[in-house]
Amino acid sequence: MAVNREQLQDILKRANQSARQKAKQSGASLYYIKNNKRIREDAKGNKFEVFFDSTGKRMEREYFE
Repeated sequence: MAVNREQLQDILKRANQSARQKAKQSGASLYYIKNNKRIREDAKGNKFEVFFDSTGKRMEREYFE
C-alpha cells in the first residue's frame, strides 16, 4: 500500500509521540539533533546540549530554544 506525503507525516508524528511517551514512562532520555546540535531530553522534559571538549570528554549544558 502506497502512502502519500501527508499520510507519511502523520505516521511519523504518531511514532514520535509514542516514542516520547514510552521514554517518559520508563524514565529514559531522548536523544536527537536540532539546529545541528545534539540534544538530550530527560524524562521530565529538561533539555541539554551534548558536546565533546577538546580532549574528547563528553559534556552537557542546559539547552535553551
